[in-house]
Amino acid sequence: MPLPGGLTYENGVSRVTFEVPAGGVIDTMMGLPAADRSSWRDPLLPLLRDTESRETFEHAAGYMFRQLPDTEGVTEAAPFLLEAMDTHRVQRGLVPVSFEDERARALVSEHPRRFSGTYLVDPHAGPDGVDALRRAATELGVVAAVAFPCGYVPQVPVNDHRMFPLYEACVDLGLPICINAGVPGPRVPMAPQHVELFDEVCWAFPDLTVVMRHGGAPWFELAVMLLRKWPNLYYSTSGYAPRRYPEEIVSFANGSGADKVIFAGYFPAGLTLDRIFAELPDVPLAPAVWPKFLRANALRVFSLDDDPP
Repeated sequence: MPLPGGLTYENGVSRVTFEVPAGGVIDTMMGLPAADRSSWRDPLLPLLRDTESRETFEHAAGYMFRQLPDTEGVTEAAPFLLEAMDTHRVQRGLVPVSFEDERARALVSEHPRRFSGTYLVDPHAGPDGVDALRRAATELGVVAAVAFPCGYVPQVPVNDHRMFPLYEACVDLGLPICINAGVPGPRVPMAPQHVELFDEVCWAFPDLTVVMRHGGAPWFELAVMLLRKWPNLYYSTSGYAPRRYPEEIVSFANGSGADKVIFAGYFPAGLTLDRIFAELPDVPLAPAVWPKFLRANALRVFSLDDDPP
């Protein structure tokens, strides 16, 4: 918590230690502005039971994200995203791409030094899903796979053996996989994303690089224990406004976990970069941690070129 004057914290870390690293910030979870705010609902509809989720929410977790970034009237993704990125010195953003989404593919191909693609894997597709991941790596140049265990229909737990061929492919391709962890924002069952399930995956695939996304709530202490235990397990701050970063994660980053915690925002799905960067200086990270958190860890884990535009 800030002391009087708002400059120092109880742990002695100064607010003025925040600084954007040379080369700029790497945001490991961005998105494209949605033309239809309700489009999130389509793939999840078979899992949704409550009326708000099925009919009125503009966000999958509309009970939490009530003031969404203004994307009304945005027709071109690149100018919209790049203006916000340039304002806050975000050098590169990781965005979801697919073979079906021409707009996302164009964004990455036309701005290769500003955007890198990630690919949502499909454990229900069997061998075809593995082939699609391999094609995404070779044809789309994605830098990571992504999995949403609670969002698959039917749901697929983190440690489900239907995921194992995809994990094997990630190891073979040298791709990290980002997996949602903890209680999901959408009103769907949480069990497939329990943080304890990551333990088996890291044990079964010691060469697989796994990045936990979307917090891991409420099992922050367990997440830290697993991050200490498994050398290839990482944590990203996606989906959390900086003032909501878990104390356990911040403390871990200031200690032995300086190389394990990676910055990720949630723009424009749920948070603006204006809000994120207004709140970041109030996160009590030590001076040496900021460049790792905001840039260096992402460069290393996602094998990104250290080549600012």
